[in-house]
Amino acid sequence: MCEVNKEALTLESAQLSVEKWTLRSQSVSVEIVSLGAVITSIKTLDRNGHTADVVLGFDDLESYLTNPRYFGAVVGRVANRIAKGQFVIEGKVYKLAINNGPNALHGGLKGFDKYVWTCEAVDNGVRLSHTSPDGDEGYPGNLKVSVTYTLEENTLTVQYFAQTDQTTPVNLTNHSYFNLAGQGTPDIYDHEVTVSAEAYLPVDDTMIPTGEIRPVENSLFDLRKPVLLGPRLKELPGPGFDHNFCFWVPGQPKLERKCARVVHPGTGRVLEVSTTQPGVQFYTSNFLDGSLGGKGGTSYPKHSAFCLETQNWPDAVNQPQFPEALLRPGEEYMHTTRFTFSVA
Repeated sequence: MCEVNKEALTLESAQLSVEKWTLRSQSVSVEIVSLGAVITSIKTLDRNGHTADVVLGFDDLESYLTNPRYFGAVVGRVANRIAKGQFVIEGKVYKLAINNGPNALHGGLKGFDKYVWTCEAVDNGVRLSHTSPDGDEGYPGNLKVSVTYTLEENTLTVQYFAQTDQTTPVNLTNHSYFNLAGQGTPDIYDHEVTVSAEAYLPVDDTMIPTGEIRPVENSLFDLRKPVLLGPRLKELPGPGFDHNFCFWVPGQPKLERKCARVVHPGTGRVLEVSTTQPGVQFYTSNFLDGSLGGKGGTSYPKHSAFCLETQNWPDAVNQPQFPEALLRPGEEYMHTTRFTFSVA
């Protein structure tokens, strides 16, 4: 069983009431706020029984209002990048805000991470809901969304649900940044990563997939067996990993599968991720630069965390060979991702 507690907070600058929910089992505790449906803390044990917070974030609620790196947030309507901030549905061109080079990123200037969601208690957790109106950030249709966080023993389950009254792209994910040595540790070079993908998506210089689905075999993107991150990041051209790893095969059913495992040998902490989503964006916090003040007075430099953003493939709305990106009236968008914490 999981203990669930709720606390009322006030965001003074915006005169907003925010709820903080704490889910606590014997080995894991998770804190979530209704602003952006953000996971603000995940505390887990190491092999010696010591607890540490393993996700990056802020001590104060105000910082989550801007949250330029999306720490812990649910991002949408469409996570990741849409090329040139536009797409076409049934012959109509929709234009979005350009907020990442020449592209649209993570839902726009005011994505789902900037709203206060409504909350209700569920068994072992909390369900957060948000309604995005027709035309919000340029997207068509009234979209009703919910994200449910539940904690059972050492597994945090995240369930995404959406319905629309007009055809619209939807791609939801949680953007938590992990460091299994404990947040505030300066890098993740001593983490061992496994991503169980046979293929990945190469990207252009604006981080948009080229359209090729490339096998990982005989490449630096082959993470099917445990890889120590420090040496691999030195070999990798560019600033680090910020790529979609592929689990979808055309014609196969949407099944939940284990997609990634990360081990921190020093503490023994292990994170395993499973998902029904067709991909995971493995990101090594290449754009952190130490300028954001984190929890406990720490700063977060480049490569101080990793993200495993389970999601549809980037720019899928513009690439017909990628998994379906559109949600239509009468359909239900449903996905599940699980984060399981243990020690080795």
